[in-house]
Amino acid sequence: MSDDTQFQSLAPVLLVEEVEPCLGFWRDRLGFQVVQDVPEGDKLGFVMLARDGVTIMYQSRESLKKDMPVLAEQELTSCNMLYISVGSIDEVERALEGVDKVVPRRTTFYGATEIAVREPGGYVVAFAEHAKG
Repeated sequence: MSDDTQFQSLAPVLLVEEVEPCLGFWRDRLGFQVVQDVPEGDKLGFVMLARDGVTIMYQSRESLKKDMPVLAEQELTSCNMLYISVGSIDEVERALEGVDKVVPRRTTFYGATEIAVREPGGYVVAFAEHAKG
């Protein structure tokens, strides 16, 4: 690969049984905007949410069967965790009050103050405010 290649963004696609329960977590609690959605029957098959240069996408397993049948034939198991750097861990923690905390607030050896929660699709999302300076 040449030095001219530039990676410009990363947007995970999280596979879930239902997209709708995940919207409230990102949109209503954290202020993300729905950039694109794709219906799948009377539900959503896909949604893209974005805020401040961070993009999260969800796709239903039913939608995946039509979009990428070769993947839908496999058992899709993973142990993924999202790690998002934020400007204020206090604000994020207030917005996530009542959400299942996987890791309570802690300060790490690398100078980050973090919390980790489980979002409605079952994925763990860690939020971290890094020490300035």
